[in-house]
Amino acid sequence: MNKDNAQRNTVIDALLKNETTDWQEVLSTVISAFDCTTGTIHFLDEKSGLLKVQAHQGIPPFLIPKLSEIPIGKGMAGIAAERREPVEMCNLQTDDSGVARPAAKETKVEGSIAAPMMLNGKLYGTLGIAKPVPYDFTKEEVSDLLTIGEKISKKISS
Repeated sequence: MNKDNAQRNTVIDALLKNETTDWQEVLSTVISAFDCTTGTIHFLDEKSGLLKVQAHQGIPPFLIPKLSEIPIGKGMAGIAAERREPVEMCNLQTDDSGVARPAAKETKVEGSIAAPMMLNGKLYGTLGIAKPVPYDFTKEEVSDLLTIGEKISKKISS
């Protein structure tokens, strides 16, 4: 783990130790730590089976209703939740795989990743971040994002 990773984890650990968690602050910290501009945290609502937004940053206001509740299997967050593995796009603007929903292009982001937040094999939600430029996240960054998701899951489950 390099210095950036250690620093990332230390700051996030400190935020998650607070008795009450400011999810917006956690998200802002994650976005900043990965040099991104946009992101979302969704928690899985076990009753409805939907991913419900807990925090968002850099999302155009007209898109908020579209991402407030996401079905498992729809869009990057929904597919990451369904597959229980990260879903990544180097350039969301030019992607034609059908993974990203058409409205997602309105975010104007390019390099993006959605990671499942898992703990002991159980899904708690998703964590998504993105950059305004084409970008492939490194294996180390993906691993760090999954670790952060695990820490968030631990906080949610406690």
